[in-house]
Amino acid sequence: MKTENAWKKYSDKTEVFDFCEKYKSFMSTCKTERECVTEMVQKAEAAGYRNLEEVIEKGESLKPGDKVYANNMGKCLAMYLIGEEPLEKGMRILGAHIDSPRLDLKQNPLYEDQELALLDTHYYGGIKKYQWVTLPMALHGAVAKKNGEVVNVVIGEDANDPVVGISDLLVHLAAKQQQKTAAEVIEGENLNVLIGSIPLEAEEEEPVKAQILSVLKEKYDMEEEDFLSAEFEVVPAGPARDYGLDRSMVMAYGHDDRVCSYPSFMAMLAQDKVKYTSVCLLVDKEEIGSVGATGMQSRFFENTTAEVMHAAGQYSELLLRRALKNSMMLSSDVSAAFDPNYPEVMEKKNSAYLGHGITFNKYTGSRGKGGSNDANPEYIAKLRKIMEDNQVAFQTAELGKVDQGGGGTIAYILANYNMEVIDCGVAVLNMHSPWEIASKVDIYEAYRGYCAFLASEVK
Repeated sequence: MKTENAWKKYSDKTEVFDFCEKYKSFMSTCKTERECVTEMVQKAEAAGYRNLEEVIEKGESLKPGDKVYANNMGKCLAMYLIGEEPLEKGMRILGAHIDSPRLDLKQNPLYEDQELALLDTHYYGGIKKYQWVTLPMALHGAVAKKNGEVVNVVIGEDANDPVVGISDLLVHLAAKQQQKTAAEVIEGENLNVLIGSIPLEAEEEEPVKAQILSVLKEKYDMEEEDFLSAEFEVVPAGPARDYGLDRSMVMAYGHDDRVCSYPSFMAMLAQDKVKYTSVCLLVDKEEIGSVGATGMQSRFFENTTAEVMHAAGQYSELLLRRALKNSMMLSSDVSAAFDPNYPEVMEKKNSAYLGHGITFNKYTGSRGKGGSNDANPEYIAKLRKIMEDNQVAFQTAELGKVDQGGGGTIAYILANYNMEVIDCGVAVLNMHSPWEIASKVDIYEAYRGYCAFLASEVK
């Protein structure tokens, strides 16, 4: 079965390009999970969503049509649009993650070596380490001070900002380095970020480090010990940009998985009245196993749903279990796009292609489907009908040839509640690299597909 190129649907491509201009703006400013949540909460409140904590504090009730959100530690967001049916009948859930592969600063990162100031890092998620050197990088962070103040820091994104980066060995002296495997050519402990070289006047001991600390003190009132309670992420500097001479694609840092979380969020904002309660769940830590209080394996979603049901006058432990079991979910995560430069790792009949619409992955996992959610065919049949009834371009795929590797998503975690779940997202080139590539029409078709799913009355 061959799928059609989705661009053929659009003689007038204005709506596709307009949607992706907003997406590019989002991707240019929201490069960390904290920045995503901050931006999305502002937009959600403007669209009529209320903080669930305020609803609980005031003892208010929720009724069909009400919109609430829960912000988990500034790094995870759940949005609910209350439907006409009781929650025990199930929800329609769009779940995605807003963390992306990157470099994190260590807790004690700043040091001086040979009159250069550097920052120690620990890479986050699966990366090819050699891809992250010699690039202009930016620092995005939040500094929590002992007095309770939190200072947000962004250095390297404004055109007048300096950038930082990681040096590489010059090719003239790299004979031994180039004999190493790709996994070893750059060691993790060598991903040190160069940030300064001017010594502070009259400073005898580590004067360049002292100069950097004086800059941080002047601009952010930050002391060296404040690194202990800070989160700094080192990410590629610069905005998302059109890619291709025909401007058909978007190049950005963090398509995985904001290319799915943004359309999910926008699809949620587009709904005003639904039969079944709609949920948009945007979580952290997927790239390192969905662990921690802001990851999908925490009880945040379950606890928040219980609070929503209580506010709607529908809570009991049994009804909560029914609500979770009777739900349907799209695990909105990226898929690997077929790359003509590397056809040997893909199986053409079961690959995702740029420009062919939203992608359904019946299963992910690695090799013998290890660690995957494997969606039921009855559920896939329902989704086929929803997409076809709404003229949404879609394709199906698996993550490369059987023995080539693989990957996982949050799908299996939600499936533990016995609900119907399938992976459904956008195909991406250069996945987990500093600059990833996605098709504009796929991004827009994902948005349309998510809208159709939330609005569907299929049981």
